[in-house]
Amino acid sequence: MNSPVKFGLVGAGGIAQSYLQAFATCEVAELVAVADLRPEAAKAMAETAKCQSFESHQAMLAAADLDAAIICTPPTSHPHICVDFLEQQVHVLCEKPLSVDLDSALMMQATARQAGVILTMASKFRYVEDVIKAKSILASGILGEVVLFENAFTGRVDMASRWNANPVISGGGVLIDNGTHSVDIMRYFLGALSEIQVVEGKRVQGLPVEDTVRIFVKSTSGVMGNIDLSWSINKELDYYLRIYGSQGTISVGWKESKYRQASSPEWIQFGNGYNKVQAFRSQIENFSRAIRGEESLLITAEDGIASVEAIEAAYRSLHQDRWTPILQTTTDLNGRKAAAAVSVV
Repeated sequence: MNSPVKFGLVGAGGIAQSYLQAFATCEVAELVAVADLRPEAAKAMAETAKCQSFESHQAMLAAADLDAAIICTPPTSHPHICVDFLEQQVHVLCEKPLSVDLDSALMMQATARQAGVILTMASKFRYVEDVIKAKSILASGILGEVVLFENAFTGRVDMASRWNANPVISGGGVLIDNGTHSVDIMRYFLGALSEIQVVEGKRVQGLPVEDTVRIFVKSTSGVMGNIDLSWSINKELDYYLRIYGSQGTISVGWKESKYRQASSPEWIQFGNGYNKVQAFRSQIENFSRAIRGEESLLITAEDGIASVEAIEAAYRSLHQDRWTPILQTTTDLNGRKAAAAVSVV
C-alpha cells in the first residue's frame, strides 16, 4: 500500500483550520509541516497537528520533506508562493482564487507543466456529496433540460478589519471572494460560460470594495444563471443552489437537499446538507490520489484558470455596466493576449 502523501500547509488562518480538521480523518494524506509569517500561529497549528512549524514557506521548502503543499494565504501572494513550490517539483493545491489576474494564473500553470507536477485550485463545494449527487440527478434527465441556475452566498459579516476587503491583498471584494466559488459551481453543472453581467448593490459597510452584487451569467449552451453575493445581507434561504429544469426542480441546501419532478407534488430528499469537513477531506483525498496516479483530478488547473477568466470578465462588466464576454483562452500567454485584443473591440 502506498504511504500517505506528505503535505505542507502555508498560512495558518481561518481556512487552514478547516484543512487541519480534514487531515485528522484523512488516511491517504498527512500534514507534516505548517508555515506562517506569524511564528506563533504556525507553532500553535503545528502543535495540534503534531508536525513541524516554520516562519516562512521558503524555510519549509528548504527543510521539510514534502510531496505537496496547500496554499492558504491571501490571493495576491498566490503566484509567487505557488511558483516557489512548483519549481521544486512539489504539487500544489491553491486556495481560491487561483490568482487575481489571468496572466499570473497562466504563468503558474506553465510552471507546473514544466516541472511535471500538479497545480489545482481549491473549490470545496465541488466536493460536497449533495452537490455531486445533484449533478448525477440532473444528468439522469428526470428533471428535463436545465433552464435556470440560481446560487446565493449571502451573510452579514463585518468586513471592516478583514484582508478580504482590502483590494491590494484580495484583488477585490465579495465578487472575487465568494464569486470564484459561484462561477466554478456553475461551470460544474452547465459547462463553459459565455457572457456575464454584474450589478453592484448599495455599499453599507463603508468598504473600498463591493459588498453586495448580483451576477447574471449565460452558459455557452444557452442556460441562464443568476447569483447573489453579499457580506451585508442574509437572504435567509435554506438552500444555496437551486436549478430549474423543464420537468422539475432541484435544491442543494445547508441542512438538506431535495428534488421534485413536475409530475409529482412531493419533494424527494437525497442529501443531508453541507458538511465542511467532509468536503475538505474529499478534496485532499482526490488531490492525493491524483498525485499517486490512482484517480483523475476533479478540478484541474484549467478549471481554476476558467474561474479567473470569469471573474476578470465580471469586473469588466461591473465597471462598464454591460454584458461582457468571458474569454475562452488557450493556455498560452501570447494566445491569451491575442484573444483579449479581439474581445475588447
